[in-house]
Amino acid sequence: MDHMDYQKAASFWDEQAKSAAVMERRALEEETDAFLASRNTCALATGWGSFVRCTPLEYSWWKGRFWIFTEGGHKFTALAENKNVCLAVFDSYSGFGRLGGVQVTGRAELIEPWSEDYTAALAHKHIPASALRQSDHTMYLLCVTPVHMDILFSAFKAKGFSARQELDF
Repeated sequence: MDHMDYQKAASFWDEQAKSAAVMERRALEEETDAFLASRNTCALATGWGSFVRCTPLEYSWWKGRFWIFTEGGHKFTALAENKNVCLAVFDSYSGFGRLGGVQVTGRAELIEPWSEDYTAALAHKHIPASALRQSDHTMYLLCVTPVHMDILFSAFKAKGFSARQELDF
């Protein structure tokens, strides 16, 4: 594949968007919120320079952001230098007529342990603070704030809309 073929492939959704039947923002936000709140696993991609990492993680969708408790790991190698991330939440593939997924471009923030946000996230997940305080290592809390979402739900077509929708924040 030459450079021109990559450009053509990269522009596919941009071309489709020119004639897309777009949902009203509030309805799209409600559908997306319900999808994200009813799931708990994402793939978080981080990168810096030639280093890239994609990590499956448990999350909570709360207050319009992703809250991720983690022991640590190589994702922090990139996050130390680049707070821009991409994460994906998706259903298992069972055919083109049943697609469901959200790809999020956002910004990651490391929440200070035992801060107000940290303890609120613990309470939201029903994690007893006493159990973490007794641990011999820190549980880190990443908070990802969405900047852009690409939403792909086959079910949108039955409602007269394009299966792919976008949200900017």
